Amino acid sequence: MDWFDQYTGKRYRITTAGDYGTRLTVRVKTYGEILREYEFHAESKCADADGKPSGKQTVGLLQRRHVQIDQIKYIGKESNSLEDVESGLIHSAQNVYTEYPDPQRDEWETKIRPALKKIPLSRLVKMSGMSRSGLKEMRAGRSRPHRKNLELLAGIVRKLGVN
Repeated sequence: MDWFDQYTGKRYRITTAGDYGTRLTVRVKTYGEILREYEFHAESKCADADGKPSGKQTVGLLQRRHVQIDQIKYIGKESNSLEDVESGLIHSAQNVYTEYPDPQRDEWETKIRPALKKIPLSRLVKMSGMSRSGLKEMRAGRSRPHRKNLELLAGIVRKLGVN
């Protein structure tokens, strides 16, 4: 049977016979194969009885998984093409969507600065090599570090395991 790629217009030969295709023919699944696989597919939105993510071998009544929001990112509607990135038609997700950062909800404000407040100032000065007054201004939210210092402070927070 012939199959046409909707994006390139190229024609391919397809078959459902055998385990693999050939150099000239692509092996595709039958509806029956897809239905048989579905019976044992992992349900990413559900958890098992212990609250752990369900897998192919999970049996019994599933429950909803608890999620924790890590970060909020505002992106443009051009993100509708993300499926094309996943399928390999577009090679970079950066070409598909535009991010609109919210300075009040970025990683600095939601994670790093609150964690820095939990670390003794003297220890931060020693580990970062930054000035005491500069760190006080950053912890208070009156200034923001440059990219290099932000990466340094984020590394300190991760190293110390402060949340």
